Amino acid sequence: MFENTNYPKAKKYWYEGKFYDWASPVAHLMTHALHYGTSVFEGIRAYPTDKGPAVFRLKEHIDRFEHSADVARMKMPYTKEQIIETIKLTMRENGMQSAYIRPLLFYSYGNLGLVPKACPVELLVAVWEWGAYLGEKADKGVSSYIVPWRRIHHSQLDMKAKLGGLYILSTIAGLIAREKNCDEAIFLNLEGNVAEGPGENLFVIKKGILKTNDRSESILEGITRTSLLEMAKDMGLKTAVGPITRKELFGADEAFFSGTAVETTPVVQVTDGSDAGREAKTYTIGNGAIGPITRQMRQAYQDVVRGKIARYAKWLTLVNE
Repeated sequence: MFENTNYPKAKKYWYEGKFYDWASPVAHLMTHALHYGTSVFEGIRAYPTDKGPAVFRLKEHIDRFEHSADVARMKMPYTKEQIIETIKLTMRENGMQSAYIRPLLFYSYGNLGLVPKACPVELLVAVWEWGAYLGEKADKGVSSYIVPWRRIHHSQLDMKAKLGGLYILSTIAGLIAREKNCDEAIFLNLEGNVAEGPGENLFVIKKGILKTNDRSESILEGITRTSLLEMAKDMGLKTAVGPITRKELFGADEAFFSGTAVETTPVVQVTDGSDAGREAKTYTIGNGAIGPITRQMRQAYQDVVRGKIARYAKWLTLVNE
């Protein structure tokens, strides 16, 4: 019934203690999360290493998974240790050497009132092979579009949580960007500063300083973002954390997105459509090509996740261990 065309090499998924063939549906159409977005999730990647497949920063992802569940008032039906072992088991069951990993907790079938008083919380774990999130352009640089809709503000909700329902905002922004013939969107926050992409954090580089923002700018502080900041300092690069204005973005020497799916992807062009009443204006970032610091960070990140730098072995969980 369901082909795995868009989920390469996916054979089976784990759901509530059992493996099911990828084509087998198990959820009822009246599942609470399908109607109201009452779910929390993580996006995690595993990479091939000399010691077999390894998951990047798995513990940190599951720590955030638990926090998201708390914010959504979900009682976790499994311990963090059980979820980690389930992820490793699902990787092995599918014979994956590299994979995108999706654990999902959601309010399942019960009642359809806004308060899911009769809906159990259930867990899904799925894995598949996923290449560059933004396609082949990820190696050369992508274009982005600043959408007129602002990012949800940090005063409205705990921005440390990955809540399924909130991602309709990201879907809308991504569709707008592509309607404008751009590869990805960028949100501003209510203060008018640069926030983040629909599923990515943003870095700008000016005069050798690598800068990103934090939760006070209404972003999800990504695990990839945090890793890159630590790596940059270890590499002797200057870093800064603080608000990023549109002027800073437009005038940057380099810029790139970061995130589990997007990894590190250079941004070489930005179109400012933040004011729907004005004609959008396009800016070239730097010389319009991937810059040297971005290239350096991209290579370092790929080396880290593949276990080639010993000091970061602490960030890797071996699937077959």
